[in-house]
Formats: sequence, C-alpha cells, structure tokens
Amino acid sequence: MIRFTKITASIGPNCEDKTTLTKMIKAGVNVCRLNFSHDTGEVQGAKIDIIRNISQELKIPVAVMVDVQGPKHRIGNFETENHYPLKIGQKFILDSDPTPGNETRVFLPDEDVMKSLNIGDRVLLNDGKIELKVDSVFDDKIETTVVRGDEIWSRRGFNLPDTDINTEILTAKDKADLEYAITKNPDYVALSFVQRAEDIEFVRDFINARTSHPIKIIAKIERPNAVERIIDIANAADAIMIARGDLAVELPFEQVPAVSRQIIRECRKLNRPVIMATQMLSSMVHSEFPTRAEISDVANAAYLRTDSAMTSEETTIGDNPVNVIATMDKILSYSDSDAIENPYDWSRIDNIPENDWSRSVSSMAYLNKAVAIVVFARDTDTTIQIACRRPDIPIIAVCGQDYVANQLNLVRGVFPVCDSYLFGQRDAFNSVRQFGIGIGKLVIVDDDKISLRTMD
Repeated sequence: MIRFTKITASIGPNCEDKTTLTKMIKAGVNVCRLNFSHDTGEVQGAKIDIIRNISQELKIPVAVMVDVQGPKHRIGNFETENHYPLKIGQKFILDSDPTPGNETRVFLPDEDVMKSLNIGDRVLLNDGKIELKVDSVFDDKIETTVVRGDEIWSRRGFNLPDTDINTEILTAKDKADLEYAITKNPDYVALSFVQRAEDIEFVRDFINARTSHPIKIIAKIERPNAVERIIDIANAADAIMIARGDLAVELPFEQVPAVSRQIIRECRKLNRPVIMATQMLSSMVHSEFPTRAEISDVANAAYLRTDSAMTSEETTIGDNPVNVIATMDKILSYSDSDAIENPYDWSRIDNIPENDWSRSVSSMAYLNKAVAIVVFARDTDTTIQIACRRPDIPIIAVCGQDYVANQLNLVRGVFPVCDSYLFGQRDAFNSVRQFGIGIGKLVIVDDDKISLRTMD
C-alpha cells in the first residue's frame, strides 16, 4: 500500500543515534526536524551529518529541516518561593525592574513587548491556564488584572494573542544558529512565531547573503495575526507548518480544526506544502499504542490531504520512536487509500483557473486511467504545483540534484528518484519501475511538454 502523506519526525535524545535513525527512516520518515531551541549548533550539525550519511547508504532521499527558536518571550524570576498563586480579580504588574518578583509583580525582560502591549490585550501564561488583562500601560510597567488564575512560575513563556509585537523574527541566538546551520546545507528552515510576510523576506535575505544553496523557508503558524495574514505569509514562504500547540493557546481551542482546514485550502491554491503538527501521537511517549482519538487525528491529516504529519515529543523523548513512526505509517497508509475529498471536485478549490496547466495534467491522468505522473524535475516548482492538485496516483519526480529530491520528499504523493543518468536520458519507464509499477499509462511532464505514454 503506497503512502501519499509524508512523515516529518522531530529528532531528539531518544532517536539521534545512527542505529535508531536508520530504523526510523526505514520505517517511513521522510523529513527529519532538528529543533535548535535545544542543543548547540555543533550538536545539531552532527545529527545532520548522520542523517545525510544514512540517506546515502540507504539511497533514500531524506529532507533535513532546521527549526529555529524565534522570539520566545519569558517572564523573569521570582523570589525564594520560585512560584506564587494568582487569584482571579487580583492586580499583577509586569515591569522593567530586574529584581526577583513576588505575588504582586515580576520582571518583563522584553522591551519590545512592553512597548507593544495595549489596554485590553491579553497575556497568557502556563499554556493559557493564566490569563492577565492589561489595565494600564506605562513606560516602565504594565498593570494587569488576573482573569484566570493558577500558579505562576519563574521563567515561564507567555503568549500575546491580541498583540502585534514589533520585534525582529531572528534573535541573536537564532542568527548564530542559522549562520552555522547554513554551512550544513539544510533543505528547509522553519521559522517560529511568524507574524507577517516581511518576517519571511528578512530571513530569506539573511540566508541568501550567506549561501547560494537553495534553502526553502517554512512559516510556522502559531499566532492569530499569522492566521489573518495567511495568504501573504504563504506567498512569501515556501511551505507552512500548522503549529497547533501555540495556536490552540492563542485562539479559542474549538476554532483550531476549522482554521487548520482553511489554511490547508489556501496552501493548495497557492501551491504551498503544508505540515500538520503537535500532539498527533503524544500518548505514545510512554505507551505502545495510540489512543483512538489520536488514530483519528492522524487519519484526518490524510483525509484533509495534508502534505505531512509531524511528530514531536513522541520521537524526541519517547520510549520507542521507531514504533511511533511505524504506527503513523500504518494509519496514514490506510487512510490515504480512503481519503474523503474527491481530488477532481475542483469546486472545492476556488480561484484555480479553468486553463491551469497543473489541473490539466491531473485531469489528463484521471481521464486516461494513468498509473503514475512522471516529472523530470530541474527544481521543485513544477512537481509541487501538480501535487497541490492532489491527483490520486503517484507523482514520480526524476531529479538530477540531491537537494531537489530531498525537498520534494516533504510533498504529498511525490516519490523522488535522484539519478542523474535517468534524468539525463529522460528515462520515465525505468524510473517508475523502481516503485513496482510495470504496466499502464504514464503522463510525462518535461519542462513545458506534456505527453502520454504506455508501459507494456
């Protein structure tokens, strides 16, 4: 059974050795995500070397994603207690005083946040368990009222769902991490806490000033203002990650499924791959089996025709990361064969022109009962555009460059073959036979030429 929906696996302490990574890639990992919030650049760089080595040994394309931390905001420290209970209705101050806080106040280290907050804005801490509402704004302090209470701890991160923060997308740490990561030629860089298209453009300029290697940028959608600007952000980025963890804190949680569907639709219109992330199999950190709800969640990623489903702590710190990947592979493989949406019901995708050439390719394959679409891929653009029409047959991308094959390994329904000889000879038949396809019609795309050929 061919799996169309790809698997992005976060790599951490319990799966970073070569033996485990090899087993995970054999079990179905298509993209390895390295979270630069943890470990130094050199440590993460060593993991990239291992992944590249495994990919060469197995002759399997594997994409490497570098995920930079971004401007994560945290409060300061408290006095000896280290934490205090906050009660509904009490006043609490966020200020510029670096001394340890207490039950009435705490240091807010970020000057950009202090300048960005407005009366009525919400400040959410402890994954939304604490909600503060801004009452007054001064140069050196923010006065708030506790709307939802819980214990507040030192150095906890916070979310600002109502606030546009005038801050640079890359912190000093991010710049140092990215400077090093670029030397390893990753396939993707994922940006945290994107707020606007200009954030993507800034990072693209940063990367292009340091390398000619074509690194693609993934925008992580974690904030309401990013959802509101999704079309501009998706146009600026190369791919989108729906980071449901922070998104469910900053948005009312009941809105996240519908918002996710809307983002997927927009990405398909704009020919942008999209990744579904966060808590997909989180019970498997310690359990051998997923919950029934998690099975449905992973299956739903396939039903929505998402490009990739992503693991987080299930593989980074989980007891059995190989089993997690094997489990996700089984769920996605079965669900892909029973996707709810009819890929040829184009009324579901607005604003795609009737004469759109990629739709013509997919329709040609459907009407002629083709067994595969073969694309001779100089870069990723043509293949991604066809894939975003979601044909229900494999797209075999014959590539002459490793990085093209790696980057296409993120994209739903695309099966990259990196072979300079097959690419140079335009050998569609032998490319397809690598996937066990031996008889039937092929739609072949070579630059601007589209043809139909039959394998006997």
